[in-house]
Amino acid sequence: MADVFEEEEEQTVSIHEYLKDVEEQELEADLVLGGDEGKECTYNKGYMRRQAIFSCLTCTPGGDAGVCTACSLSCHDGHEIVELWTKRNFRCDCGNSKFGEFYCKLFANKDIQNVENSYNQNFRGLYCTCGLPYPDPNAEEQVEMIQCCICEDWFHEDHLGLESSDEMPRNEEGEPLYEDFICQACAVVCSFLTLYPECVWASIREHDASVNTSKEKNVLGDAPSASSSSEKLENDNCSYHSPEMDGIITNAEIDTVLVGNSVLLGENAEKNTSLNHCVQNSVQSPKCAVGVDLRVAPFFSEKKKPMFLSKNWRDLLCGCGTCVDFYSQKGIGFLIDREDSIAEYEKMAKQKREENLHQQEGVELNLLNNLGHVEKMEILGGIADMKNELWSFLESFDSSKPITSADVHQVFENLAKKRRRVQ
Repeated sequence: MADVFEEEEEQTVSIHEYLKDVEEQELEADLVLGGDEGKECTYNKGYMRRQAIFSCLTCTPGGDAGVCTACSLSCHDGHEIVELWTKRNFRCDCGNSKFGEFYCKLFANKDIQNVENSYNQNFRGLYCTCGLPYPDPNAEEQVEMIQCCICEDWFHEDHLGLESSDEMPRNEEGEPLYEDFICQACAVVCSFLTLYPECVWASIREHDASVNTSKEKNVLGDAPSASSSSEKLENDNCSYHSPEMDGIITNAEIDTVLVGNSVLLGENAEKNTSLNHCVQNSVQSPKCAVGVDLRVAPFFSEKKKPMFLSKNWRDLLCGCGTCVDFYSQKGIGFLIDREDSIAEYEKMAKQKREENLHQQEGVELNLLNNLGHVEKMEILGGIADMKNELWSFLESFDSSKPITSADVHQVFENLAKKRRRVQ
């Protein structure tokens, strides 16, 4: 039998590796939860730009309701919960009319329904064009999924509508080079993005970034940032690969079709049709940087290829009144809201995490400082004793053997014995 079965090598991790893994998991959780500690229902905050949302299939099996982090923990503990990551413009449904006789434990006085909330198949635990759950119980290996920044559904790489996964913008290590992804269905309403310069697109290959860099740098050098005229765009070195958008009218066709219908706008309309420059995102801008009235522009409606957008691409979107009106008509006005993006959401979550850690350190320091001299010396002495006992244990322990709970108990028993001898 020994010749048939090979003994599996036991995986071991160091304390440093374990603590690092715990810290990374805590950071990942904070990024998803946006710094929300899950203590209060978010209903009073109204329709939040973005927050972590959960669906309870025990209470609403039809998947037509979502609850905040606090309610998922306090009101739906032990229920069948679907983690939806984050959703935009959402208000907690917990305890409203969709939950029947069930009332929210944290905030019971809620409207019958949140009419501005929107729900997709994710709330039923289904994802992608294939409509399968995640994790998929029938799959031998779970495949990573990608979220569309428009519809917020998640998609398998094999179902993105690409001829090959090589078309996805990644570096040599397989890490994504894009900030946002737009699925095939949403690419139809977002086909106006093909009027923008190539710097809004992420490159398929990292080395492609060097192609036309010198040419485009001259263009970007004169372009002001959306957030501040003195702030340089972070994506000056963005990739310059414009994807093939089958079925979308080209710039040359725009020149032919639109000029005859007199829908070009602004003083720069004639030269803006070629769009060889990056644009400024400013809702106060009186000029249309695109030079086309998107409300009447003739875009085709059949299925497009998915879109992969470069870092800070939203900062380049035109914010003139005409374009803003178009965004609103198409239900994508959130694109010019900086706080809507996942990147901004995670940035704010990191800031909250750092503030909480700093505050926690301050509380611990204040506690120690407020103690008397005797109590302070006892605590510091206890820490030193524990450190010495752990060090002695690790020095004498056989590293070829695993550490058991009995070993841990023995360490604390030794500490207790030493404590009693001192007393």
